[in-house]
Amino acid sequence: MATKGSTKEKTKSRIKEPRQYNVIMINDDFTTMDFVVGVLVDIFHKDQVSAEAIMLGVHKNGQAVVGKYPYDIAVTRVNNALARAKEAGFPFRMTVEEA
Repeated sequence: MATKGSTKEKTKSRIKEPRQYNVIMINDDFTTMDFVVGVLVDIFHKDQVSAEAIMLGVHKNGQAVVGKYPYDIAVTRVNNALARAKEAGFPFRMTVEEA
């Protein structure tokens, strides 16, 4: 209840969207196409058709953006992918760059 003479305080709250970061996959001549597609499906949640298209883009152009995520998510997914590649013995590389 408002009493006589009371004032309402106006507050402005601006919710700032988190900065977005591109996850970039880099081509190499040793990591298998099947492995790359598996990483895209399992870690980056791409469907089979999208994963194959991204993989072919990396193969043809030397690199491709896999997705755009907030920093923590981008780094976590890249680290998971690199750990899987190391375990499998592939020299697979990915980077994170501000979008």
